[in-house]
Order: sequence, then C-alpha cells, then structure tokens
Amino acid sequence: MPSTLAMILAGGRVDELGVLTHYRPKSAVPFGGFARVIDFPLTNLMRSGIERIAILSQYRSYSLINHIGTGAAWDMIGRYRGISILPPFKDYENPHWYRGSADAVHQNLDFVRYHRPSEILILSGDHIYEMDYRDMLRFHHEHDADLTAAFVTVKKEEAANRFGVAEIGDEYSEGGTVLSYEEKPAEPKGEWASLTVFCFKPEVLYKVLQKNQADGSYEFGRDIIPMMVQEGMKVLGYKFQGYWGYTRTVKEYWQTSMDLLGPDPLIDLEKWGIRTNLEHRDIRDCQPLKVGSHGVLDNSLAYNGCIIDGTVKNSILFPGVRVEQGAVVEDSVLFFNTLVKKGGQLRQVVCDVNTTFGAHTQVGFSSTGINDQVNDRVTVVGWNNNVPDNMKIGRGCLVAPGIKEDKWPQKGLEDMEELQ
Repeated sequence: MPSTLAMILAGGRVDELGVLTHYRPKSAVPFGGFARVIDFPLTNLMRSGIERIAILSQYRSYSLINHIGTGAAWDMIGRYRGISILPPFKDYENPHWYRGSADAVHQNLDFVRYHRPSEILILSGDHIYEMDYRDMLRFHHEHDADLTAAFVTVKKEEAANRFGVAEIGDEYSEGGTVLSYEEKPAEPKGEWASLTVFCFKPEVLYKVLQKNQADGSYEFGRDIIPMMVQEGMKVLGYKFQGYWGYTRTVKEYWQTSMDLLGPDPLIDLEKWGIRTNLEHRDIRDCQPLKVGSHGVLDNSLAYNGCIIDGTVKNSILFPGVRVEQGAVVEDSVLFFNTLVKKGGQLRQVVCDVNTTFGAHTQVGFSSTGINDQVNDRVTVVGWNNNVPDNMKIGRGCLVAPGIKEDKWPQKGLEDMEELQ
C-alpha cells in the first residue's frame, strides 16, 4: 500500500479571476490550450509515484468532477491507487461546509486515518509548476520534521498582501528552519513565498487540526503554520528552485499563459509531460488543426479542432476555436469553441467558452485610440456570449457570461468598464 496520502485543495474560487470562476472552481480553469490548472499537481503526483489522492472540492464542483473522471488519465486506477473526490457534507456532528483549508482536511480525518499514511502531503490545486515531491519527502524524513513546507523566492515588494511569506534558515543545502511565517503581510520580513505544498507527520497533523478547531480558526497559512512556528515545533522550509506560475488574478493567469510561448518558453508542456483528461469535452475526437491558405499562426499554441483562416499571434487557442479570414487575434487566450468572425480584432483578451465575436469587432483596444505596447489591462469575456458586429470593447473590460442581445451598449465599452 502507498505510504503517502496526497490531499489537493481544489474546490475554491477567487474574486480576482472574475468571470472565469463564475461556474467553475479555480483549479478547473482551462490552461495551456488543452489542459486544466489542476493537471499540474496531478501530473507531479503521478510522476512522483504518489498514487493515493483525495481532492477536496466545494465550489461548483461539476466541471472538476467531470474533468477528473475515473482518474485514468493520470494512471490512478488500481487496487492501491486512485483519486477520491471529497465534497463537503453535513451530519449530526458537523453542521458546516468547509470553512477553510484546514477545516476541509479536518472534516475528512476519518478518510485520512482509514488509509494509515506515513506522511500526508497537502497541495494547492491552482499553481503551475513541475516538481518531484519525492525530493521534498526525502528532505522531510532525513531531518525528522513535524512539517515541511515548500517555498519559492520572490521579491518582497511582490509578496506584500499576496502570499504566505517565510524567513528560512540555511542549515541545509535544500532548505532550513522556518524562522517566521506570516500570511499575506503588508510588510514581509522574508522573501520566500509559500507554494501551499505541505508535508505533515500524521500524528502532528491530527494534533494541530484538533487544536485549530478548538481555537475557531480554519486555515493552514493564516493559523496553523504560524502557531507551529511560535510553539517551537520542527517546521522546515524546502527551497524550490524551479518555475512557479501563480494564477490567482487575471493578470497572473494571462502572464503565466504567455510563459508558454517563445523560442525558449518558461513552461515546456512537452518536457513537463503534462497529463490531462482528453475525454473531457471530447478533446481526443477533434479533427487536426487546420490553417487555411490565408491563415497565419505565429508564436502561438493552437490545439486540434481549431480552424485558422485569419491571423493569430502570441496567443493560445483551445479546441474548437475558429478565426475567420481577415480577423486578427494577438496576445490572447481563447477557450473552447470561440469564434472570431471576419474582420474581428482581439488584443490581450481572455475569453471563456462558447463565445462568438461578431464581424469587425474590436476588443482590447484602448478607447482613447492610443494602442501602445501590451500592458496589464487584460479584457475578460465570460462564456456563452454573442458580441454584436462592430462592437468596440476597450482595455481591461469585464463582460459577464451570457449577456442578452438587448443589453449590449450601442456605444461599446470604455476602458475598464464592466458589463453585467
């Protein structure tokens, strides 16, 4: 039987991703032209030989459950291996849904104890990185830690109010003692940001979760890790040296997506060997990519099922995207079954599934007429929209899903406006 039990925190949403998480948890957001964000920790687990996995899901779980399927895409079917999805529940002892990351694990301690793990690996389901967890587990056991947490170095000004931040000693080549830990501090003391990858001794986890519940606090980063450091428990920081992409905000999601492009991309999906469920949305049955006689595909990723008769530059297209002749798509991410009609122009747009951009639409262009270099104002369009012909939508706008035909403003949308 496997000695390690992995638990993926995958069920939440964040307001910063806006319409992309209206109908799905953040871990199920499409990424990379064919995959989902959760595929990265799942692939890491598969390649690390960790074969017993639980996924803690709460917010609008259907798309996540549908994507995971039987777990076969990650070879997680067998007598002693598999993926279990653990939704929240209420019973005679517990009247609450999951109230936080620690509470989600606490409510499933019967599941944990049933599997009798030697160590418990707790992961976030919404980060983009490649990691062999066996190196961290070895580090954890060699130094007999109560908790080992993975960190990546960031600039202090970038960490303020965004990450859990630690000061870490340098006793060992791969890490050291966590000297201090703060969750999203305004003025960080350290420069090591948490990857939300935690390895616990089981008996220690049971103890701190019970104490955490008694104190009425329910988060690993905000409550449990600072408490363990303050009480002098052996908390080690494992210093991760590879690429780490964050997808908590639209800007971060867009930038991490752009890291897939270029002659030497920071994210190499082929080298990383990312696995996904190709049966989800029938990806495996799509026809090959078609680039027409007038089509241009420059520094872009376009998956099977796409038809390109226009110009696509520095963009990522999911299956079923069509770009008609005379249309131009630049610096954008278009989810499944998006159609850009003739003459349409998209710049720095993230568009959800099943959306049509009418003929000669202009989306992501400044309403002031100044179209300089790409900046951080990404335009986001929710799913199931039909953007009218000739519509102009400025930079940084947000369009809610399923806008009715009579709700579209004839004047278009100015920069940073929202259409709900």
